[in-house]
Amino acid sequence: MSRPLEGRIALVTGASSGIGEATALALAEAGAKVAVAARRRDRLDALAAQMAKLGAEPMVLTADLSSEEEAQRIVKETEAHYGRLDILVNNAGVMYLEPVEEADLGRWRRMLELNVLSLIASTQAALPGMRERRDGHVVNISSTAGRVANPNAAAYSATKFGVGAFSEALRREVYKHNIRVTVIEPGVVQTELRDHIGHIEVKANLNAWADSMRQLQARDVADAIVFCVSRPSHVNINEVLMRPTDQER
Repeated sequence: MSRPLEGRIALVTGASSGIGEATALALAEAGAKVAVAARRRDRLDALAAQMAKLGAEPMVLTADLSSEEEAQRIVKETEAHYGRLDILVNNAGVMYLEPVEEADLGRWRRMLELNVLSLIASTQAALPGMRERRDGHVVNISSTAGRVANPNAAAYSATKFGVGAFSEALRREVYKHNIRVTVIEPGVVQTELRDHIGHIEVKANLNAWADSMRQLQARDVADAIVFCVSRPSHVNINEVLMRPTDQER
């Protein structure tokens, strides 16, 4: 088995399911040592057991990543445990979809905090070490919703457009320190993400649309991430926009 990330240190947020879980396993298979962070300790422990069999020397970090302090803490603890952090995968996020007029602003505030501010906070915490070593890669998970804004997804799209803008501005700040930045923009992926939607009609319509196509699997996205972070240091794949073949918009 090829292990292009042998000896590299990675941290994956939102790793208890979906893209985060698949990415942690894919990084482990590629040879990285991987710290995983999320709220659900039981899920993380089960994931860590799988990664340990792959030689990943996993670290489990239980955290509510809607807190900026928690987002920064997990980076510091990863660095303290492994001695450094080479790859940060900012995957944690939620998707609350509903019409603007009916929006629960408390939910939307949490979505902004988790999808954007937490991502910024963890990135900020990781930069000093990466800059000192002149080596590091930040991978931010966005969405096709960060390219196309649709009805009932106003705030979610706002967060994902924000991730894209932040990622490009960050890249232009840190490229001179040999730090790479990649934003991944998947279309419909078969994960738990749609379970977060509280609006019954919107959720039903979205699930019907998703079920009409051959959806991306979490491992498809994970494989794209591993490809990006395993390129030679002079190559920075800035954006990966990926959709199911059957997805039109």
